[in-house]
Amino acid sequence: MKKLNRINTGLEKLQPIKVIQFGEGNFLRAFVDYAFYRLNKEVDFNAGIAIVQPLKDGMVNMINDQDGLYTLFMNGIKKGEKIQDIELIDNIVKTVNPYTEFTNYLALAKEEELQFIVSNTTEAGIEFIESDTPDMQPPVSFPAKLTVLLYERFKHFNGDASKGVTIIPCELIDYNSETLKKYILQYVDLWKLEDAFKAWVSDACTYHSTLVDRIVPGYPRAEIEEYNSKLDYEDNLIVAAEPFFLWAIEGGDDLKAKLPFHKTDLNVKIVDDIRPFKMIKVRILNGAHTAMVPFSLLHGNKLVMETVNGDFTGKFVNSVISEISETLNMDKNEITAYSEEVMDRFKNPFIKHALADIALNSVSKFKVRVLPSLLGYFNANKKLPVNLTFSFASLIRFYKGTWNDQNLPVKDGEDITTFFNGLWKSDDYEKIARLTLQNKGFWDEDLTEIPGLTKAITIALEEIDANGIEAGFAKFQERIK
Repeated sequence: MKKLNRINTGLEKLQPIKVIQFGEGNFLRAFVDYAFYRLNKEVDFNAGIAIVQPLKDGMVNMINDQDGLYTLFMNGIKKGEKIQDIELIDNIVKTVNPYTEFTNYLALAKEEELQFIVSNTTEAGIEFIESDTPDMQPPVSFPAKLTVLLYERFKHFNGDASKGVTIIPCELIDYNSETLKKYILQYVDLWKLEDAFKAWVSDACTYHSTLVDRIVPGYPRAEIEEYNSKLDYEDNLIVAAEPFFLWAIEGGDDLKAKLPFHKTDLNVKIVDDIRPFKMIKVRILNGAHTAMVPFSLLHGNKLVMETVNGDFTGKFVNSVISEISETLNMDKNEITAYSEEVMDRFKNPFIKHALADIALNSVSKFKVRVLPSLLGYFNANKKLPVNLTFSFASLIRFYKGTWNDQNLPVKDGEDITTFFNGLWKSDDYEKIARLTLQNKGFWDEDLTEIPGLTKAITIALEEIDANGIEAGFAKFQERIK
């Protein structure tokens, strides 16, 4: 089979760089890059994307090997019929690793036609690190990297307001654009950059919070031969995703004019307030995803579909969603309909979504996606939610890193893994529960102050290690009655 590149596919003409994208993972390529691909195809938007690798270890070399090209398979069921749409995505025109090509990174700021900056650096990515300095090549945090890039653009174009950019972060944190802007301005102050730049950042650039919704399992490793059989070229960057697509972006008529998605049939909603979309999606879909990973991996499952179709694990996930649903102050019929749709999406027979792939940064994901439901349930009912509490204990047990003499796919920051590695040298479950719940660096509050939570987590940890997940959950329910 021929190698996938621009010469072999006749796609040698490159669009001008209008988008800088921080992140190169499966989700962005199946979501944001696909969305701009649709704009290019249907509205002649003519936007090329430059990808910035946000971490030292990343995929830009693999992307370069294929000249930025990759195939997106969208597999699912519509009206009872199995469908599979295949698109060759062609709008990534440049990649930069700022850790090895810092000069090339700064050069992106000088692109004449640059209009948009998008990102998905996970929930852990939008952070303020006070030790970051403007002369680092590059700074550690994403907001600091972005501040350096914006400052370079400001200087190159002599503060021209027309060269401001539209910043659209896709990280799943509340008020993602407001938080990103706040940190950028903090760096401006910390680094004592000029007031004119601060005004340019605030006024010439616009910031738009978002909600993103699409399940993206990524590279279909287990079925790769079947996928390859449908192509006449070799693609090492195939991405599998569901057909469902929702991108809600806060903005008005100005943003609609800049991003004419209304001229396509893609489900992009530019609205005044994304909070209703975000609440139900983050709590139910992302919350259920995050809550299921530790207990299902410990139960022996490997896939989301396997989890929701299992007698025990499927019932557990349904119960988790029920507990989450009780905390949402929204129309109950709407919540029920969305919950049912989520379970159908989890059961999509085409989607082989590996639990290990969802395990990245599980602590920060749990804090954002699951913990608010657990606390909301307790505040409303004055008792702990059984399933969410057991899921929390499973998360803590998961971070031990091994189960039945096998390594678990723990993927998180060094500070988090070091904390748990030290903690699990003890077999004192109460101490493990207490010190984890007390860690304000994880949860922004001392969770031992929640009546009964430390005891419940301790009991769950005891039962998980003594009896496994299924029998342990049954024993846990008996002991906390």
